[in-house]
Amino acid sequence: MQKKFTLRDIDHLLLLGSRDSNLRFIQKYYQAKIIARGDNLLFDGEASEVKQLEKLFSELAELIHRNGGLTESDIDAIIQLTRKKKTNLHNLRNDQIVINGKKDSIPAKTEGQKSYYNAVINNDIVFVIGPAGTGKTYLAVALAVGYLNAHDVDRIVLTRPAVEAGEKLGYLPGDFREKVDPYLRPLYDALHDMLPAEKLRKMIVQDIIEIVPLAYMRGRTLNNAFVILDEAQNTSENQMKMFLTRLGVKSKAIITGDITQIDLPEKNRSGLTQIRHVLKGVNGIQFVYMDERDVVRHRLVKDIIVAYDQYDQSQKD
Repeated sequence: MQKKFTLRDIDHLLLLGSRDSNLRFIQKYYQAKIIARGDNLLFDGEASEVKQLEKLFSELAELIHRNGGLTESDIDAIIQLTRKKKTNLHNLRNDQIVINGKKDSIPAKTEGQKSYYNAVINNDIVFVIGPAGTGKTYLAVALAVGYLNAHDVDRIVLTRPAVEAGEKLGYLPGDFREKVDPYLRPLYDALHDMLPAEKLRKMIVQDIIEIVPLAYMRGRTLNNAFVILDEAQNTSENQMKMFLTRLGVKSKAIITGDITQIDLPEKNRSGLTQIRHVLKGVNGIQFVYMDERDVVRHRLVKDIIVAYDQYDQSQKD
């Protein structure tokens, strides 16, 4: 297999090294040939290695744009990440998320959940939009724990916007942590359901698992991480852009939300509503839509959702 990789807006010397020293360093790890021709690289070899090389040079180019250069240790680290064998944590036949925690595995129970599951495996960024009770948050946390336990990522970062549905933060009792904890509680609950309490505590202390309000994400770059943004319907347009541009090398992101439950003062300025149009058709990003058929809570939850949908429609007519 042959594939051409175009070097757009990148300093060839920084990427390839003095007298192609970086290129020679990279070539030692691959059977596929890497040939520099003007503004292009040509990869020639087995399809699996060609795909690895495409990913490798994309990550290296991104690192140069961000840091202004490359070191040999940078290159070596990214090579090791891109050369990892595909994780064995997934059982595609049975749509099982293997987490090796309190539960051995968590199955995808509905067609929507199966689409969600497969979207995460095949894409780096997945948006999951649907009503309450469809398992959006729970499956996101399960997938993150599965990737962490399979050593496909080094850490998990979970975040939510602290937007109130009625109460104001300033009026709630306690210090800042006590004020924001209620907004992050669903993420803690999902983790407690999957990991032993002592193991979870150690992971949080060691920052292997980090649970933070969205405002604390600004200015960060998250490499080799599984990142979850929950309740994304309550992000502003600027917050959504800020969050998505935090992703670094070898990271995955799941963004969940319900566009029928927006608590922002200006509901039409939700970042989740806007992003469906901004990123439509971008390769590596997938939108998954769930509905009442995917509800896995009490049987009445599905009926409640349908009743609200019918009421809303009657108000429009």
